[in-house]
Amino acid sequence: MSHDSATAPDGVRKLSGRRRREIVAVLLFSGGPIFESSIPLSVFGIDRQDAGVPRYRLLVCAGEEGPLRTTGGLELTAPYGLDAIARAGTVVVPAWRSITSPPPEESLDALRRAHEEGARIVGLCTGAFVLAAAGLLDGRPATTHWMYAPTLAKRYPSVHVDPRELFVDDGDVLTSAGTAAGIDLCLHIVRSDHGTEAAGALARRLVVPPRRTGGQERYLDRSLPEEIGADPLAEVVAWALEHLHEQFDVEILAARAYMSRRTFDRRFRSLTGSAPLQWLITQRVLQAQRLLETSDYSVDEVAGRCGFRSPVALRGHFRRQLGSSPATYRAAYRARRPQGDKPSADRQQGERPPQNDRPQIDRPQGDRDRDRDRDRLHTDRVPGDRHDRYDRYDRHQGGDRTREGADAPGPVPAQTRRAAAATSYGIQGSATATTATAATTATAAAAATEPAKTSSDLYASAHATFPGQRERPVG
Repeated sequence: MSHDSATAPDGVRKLSGRRRREIVAVLLFSGGPIFESSIPLSVFGIDRQDAGVPRYRLLVCAGEEGPLRTTGGLELTAPYGLDAIARAGTVVVPAWRSITSPPPEESLDALRRAHEEGARIVGLCTGAFVLAAAGLLDGRPATTHWMYAPTLAKRYPSVHVDPRELFVDDGDVLTSAGTAAGIDLCLHIVRSDHGTEAAGALARRLVVPPRRTGGQERYLDRSLPEEIGADPLAEVVAWALEHLHEQFDVEILAARAYMSRRTFDRRFRSLTGSAPLQWLITQRVLQAQRLLETSDYSVDEVAGRCGFRSPVALRGHFRRQLGSSPATYRAAYRARRPQGDKPSADRQQGERPPQNDRPQIDRPQGDRDRDRDRDRLHTDRVPGDRHDRYDRYDRHQGGDRTREGADAPGPVPAQTRRAAAATSYGIQGSATATTATAATTATAAAAATEPAKTSSDLYASAHATFPGQRERPVG
C-alpha cells in the first residue's frame, strides 16, 4: 500500500527556470549501502527508450568530500559535486550511513535550496533522516524502514511517521520504506511523470511488479528497538507483547504506565512512531499472521488467541493491513511452503492436523477411522498382487476370517444383496420378503456346493450395485 497525494499541497513551488524536470540528481554519501544507492542509478540512469521508457538525465553527486566508500569496501567516485544539484528537477537521497549521526550541513543547505526552487525531493530508506534533518519533513507524512521508524519519530516529533507504507507521496517530498521499497517509489515517480504504460515497461525490464499491494506490515518485527529499552514505557510495551492473547485496550496500558490516556498517547507515539491503538492492532494482526503460518488453529481460534473480540474483527483488520482474508493468506502461504514443511508451532499436544486440503467434516470417529484405513490401503499396492490391498482390508475389518488356511464363506448372490439393501432403505413389501427368503435358501445351497472364494471376491461382492445399476468390473 502506498500513500499518494490526490492533489499537490498548496506549498508546492513552481520549478525554477534553471532546473529541468528530466534531470535527476542522486546524492551519495560515504558509508551508504550499495543496494539502495544503485536503485535510482539503475532506474533513471539507463537508456531504455527502445522499451518505451522515456529517458532521464542522471547526475551522480557527491554529498561530501573524499572518496565514497560503500558496501564491501568499494570506493565510488561521483562525477559531480553539490553544485550540480542546482540543475535538477528531482533530487534523490538513496540512503544515509548512520541514523545516529547528523548529515553534512552543506548537503542540507543544497536540499533546502532545491526544495525552495521547486525541485522534487526524494528520500529512500534511511535517506528520510537526511530530509528530516533538513527540515523538509516537518508537518508532513513520511515513512522509512520499519526498523528505524520509531527512531525517526522520536528524533523528529513534527514528522508524521507511518511505518506501514511502502512509500509516501506528499507532492514535492516523497519517502520510501527500506531497501526494495525504493524500487516501488522510483516506479511511482516514472508513473507520475510519464504514465502507467511507461512504468509498466520499466517494471518488465527490471523484472518486478509494476505496483505492489500491501505495505510494510507483513515485514514488521515484534522485537523492540534498542532505544526503547531504557524508556519507562518499555515495560508496558513488553507486557502488551506477552499478553496479546488477552483482551485489553489502551486504557489498560495507560493505567499500567500510571499515566492519563492523553499523556500515554503522546509518550507512546514519540516512542514507537505510531498511535497506541494502531500499534496494538498491528501487533495482534502480526500475531495472527504467525499463527496462520505455523499452526492448524481455525480462524476463530486464531482470533481468540490474538485478543480479538470476534473473528469478524480479525478479518476486518487483517484485510486492511495485509490485503487478504486470513483463510486466503493461509492458503497462499501453504501453497508456497516446501513439501514436508508442516506447521508445528503452537499446536496443542494430541491435536491431529488436517490430512488434506479439503474442509474437515465432523463425522463419527468410527467412520473417520475406517476411511483413513481404506485410504491408506489403497495407496499401499504390493507388487505382484493387485488384490493384496483388498485382502488386507478384509483382514483388518473381519479379523481371522480371511487369514490363510481359514475357511471363507461363498459369495452372496446379487438378489440377496438387493433385498437386503431394499430392507435397509425401508422398502418393505411381500414381494421383497418372498424374494429375500428365496434368496437366503439359494445362498445356503450355493455355499454348500461352491468352493470358498478369495477375500478379493468378497470385496467385489460387497461393492455390488443396486437394482438397475450396472456392475462395476473388479481388477
